[in-house]
Amino acid sequence: MRKEIEKAVALLEMKDPQATEQALALLQGTVFSFSMKVCGQREDAEDTMQEVLVKVLPYLSRFESPRALLVWLYKVAKTRCLMSRRKSKFAPKQDLSLDELMPDGRELLRLAQEGPVNPESLAIRGQQAKRLREAIQELPPQYRIVLVLRDMEGLTEEEVGDITGLRAGTVRVRLHRARLFVRQRLARQDHTAHHGKRSQVESHRAGISSPQPKPPSCKALFAQLSNYLDEQLDDSLCENLEQHLEGCEACKAFLSSLEATIGQLQRLPPKTLNKAAADKVRKEILSRYPYPLAIHGTK
Repeated sequence: MRKEIEKAVALLEMKDPQATEQALALLQGTVFSFSMKVCGQREDAEDTMQEVLVKVLPYLSRFESPRALLVWLYKVAKTRCLMSRRKSKFAPKQDLSLDELMPDGRELLRLAQEGPVNPESLAIRGQQAKRLREAIQELPPQYRIVLVLRDMEGLTEEEVGDITGLRAGTVRVRLHRARLFVRQRLARQDHTAHHGKRSQVESHRAGISSPQPKPPSCKALFAQLSNYLDEQLDDSLCENLEQHLEGCEACKAFLSSLEATIGQLQRLPPKTLNKAAADKVRKEILSRYPYPLAIHGTK
């Protein structure tokens, strides 16, 4: 549950015009932040924010809890964002293959040589934030939604399931593949940035530019890495994975790079909403529905 939603509900219960406007400002920010992450375009995010607020305001009294409001807000915003994205040439629709997302033997060797990274040491500066947002937008929509809701909006697996209509197992599978996709894109960009075209040519001449086979013993673990990091792996599988990691520096380094990617997603600064434009939209909406009722039953 996002704190903004709970705070908005508390303000609405005051049944005061000023508190109501403050509550709507919180809802505006929540919807805009989510929409920017999914749509990637400010105009689409602003349109989504306005449409969602127009729809929700007359019906606030019908929601039985803050959680019901949260699920409804995200459902409507998700649908609106995906409709906007379908018009974009940057909206891939393919499924993600786990086999294509795991590193090949050559990358595993490089990871083993470089060693594990410290996730906390990776600051998200301007260029890195730009690359991260671009990688998110390259995700197929059905994976992007899950990644944004879970890792960037901080919702629970159950809440994500209610918003998307997906079973818990499907949420976990899509989340894992989305994380691997973003990690892969960032790793490729970082490698190119550090080594440039010259190293690519030298690698080709050396005959090592083609992908190398994936070690079977490592491949079996990759489907479980997100469950392990999210502490959702049963004890026996967890023990097997940790035993493998003890003897495999490449997998240990890969796991730390995935953990670092998740940390960057969680810490990515949100795009800010234009305050003047938001105030104008909010006042226009409130002029139509000046006295929305409070939500019943906040427990």
